[in-house]
Amino acid sequence: MYTDQELTIRPITEQDMERLWELIYKDEQPEWKKWDAPYYPHRAIPYEQFIQTNQDWIGDESFWVIEVSGVVRGIISYYWEHEPSKWLEMGIILHEGHLWGKGIGTRALKLWIAHLFHTMPLARVGFSTWSGNERMIRVGEKLGMQLEARIRKVRYYEGHYYDSIRMGLLREEWEALNND
Repeated sequence: MYTDQELTIRPITEQDMERLWELIYKDEQPEWKKWDAPYYPHRAIPYEQFIQTNQDWIGDESFWVIEVSGVVRGIISYYWEHEPSKWLEMGIILHEGHLWGKGIGTRALKLWIAHLFHTMPLARVGFSTWSGNERMIRVGEKLGMQLEARIRKVRYYEGHYYDSIRMGLLREEWEALNND
């Protein structure tokens, strides 16, 4: 568990499952999906179906919850782009729009990056987003990430093409910024 004032990131417990369902799968068209890869389909899932997957969520080191003042408000994760070469990508979703633009995502990702660099032999962490998600790009910039790739016009959404954006941060850049 990592904490910054009222903000905590931690592994998922059984007690989180109903809240995660409410945030992620209760609604067919949740607001957060307009920003998190909206070109991929999303569908609501009944709670009874979702709870059957709890073994995939509880205690998974690659998928944690974001709590604000003791209430689960989102998720933070990583996945291996290519594990043999230690190429790791991460993601974050704050599921409630009233929390966007308040620095919570930046602070949560800062805790997550610290966790990843402290617990894994990584040379780099990064994420991919799309050019329509300007807030996520700003989060990367605030964290000291570099724009590593812009693949032009490969994300089609609501009649428009957007770029795929890849941002990354090297361990030595992180340490210089954070005096680890």
